[in-house]
Amino acid sequence: MSTTTQDTAAGSTAESASAEITGSAVDGFKTHQVELSGTAAEKVSSLLQQEGREDLRLRVAVQPGGCSGLIYQLYFDERVLDGDALRDFSGVEVVVDKMSVPYLEGAKIDFEDSISKQGFTIDNPNAGGSCACGDSFH
Repeated sequence: MSTTTQDTAAGSTAESASAEITGSAVDGFKTHQVELSGTAAEKVSSLLQQEGREDLRLRVAVQPGGCSGLIYQLYFDERVLDGDALRDFSGVEVVVDKMSVPYLEGAKIDFEDSISKQGFTIDNPNAGGSCACGDSFH
């Protein structure tokens, strides 16, 4: 199931398509199997530059809520907590908490910037279904 998370920042175009970039393990940390497209990595990098901070990572989590029971959370975080899994995508570190790792196994994060939609999308093979608005899944 694919879910869209809206992005309010103006900017990037989807011209670089959704080319996958290979994430690499970060020494001393567990790893996860979430993938980040090149377009999404560029957008995250751009947003981090706007923040002016080099100590932030993209945290992806699954939380209870929404119409279907679970919602995605994407936000910048400076912390790496006990049990977190971490991967680096060309300088963009993506961190997933230990409880969310099984829900996000094999998920692909992309960024779309078109006339009809702007935001991050998550294509998650573990989602059995989603609500009509596309913001939550089960």
